[in-house]
Amino acid sequence: MQIVVEKIRADKKLFVAENMQLSDAEAKAFWPVYQAYQDELFLLRQRTGKLIQDYADAYASMSEAAAKKLLEESLAIEEAGLKLRQAYLPKFRKALPEVKVARYFQIENKIQAALYYGLAAEIPLVKSGK
Repeated sequence: MQIVVEKIRADKKLFVAENMQLSDAEAKAFWPVYQAYQDELFLLRQRTGKLIQDYADAYASMSEAAAKKLLEESLAIEEAGLKLRQAYLPKFRKALPEVKVARYFQIENKIQAALYYGLAAEIPLVKSGK
């Protein structure tokens, strides 16, 4: 599994590199911030993976308590993601011009949207209560 994760991270880095069009000086400042951000983002993705597994485990006999706990964790993950982006925004601004920071955040948003789209297609809705 670790090999798969490393491959995905390398592919993402290549995608970012191809789309950022960084000068040598920008690259020198950007990549360390990018790597630190990705490390923290990876922890959020692991947390999302656990949430999905917990949902799958509870799906067949979803209780009110389980539904509440899953929803609260989902919102907590979203909030943590926003806080992470806000925490790293000044760091990216220090490394890059504003237009390239905006471009990078767009790239991250597109990747996240594609990931969430794929998950949404695979994860069934909670069964309706009686």
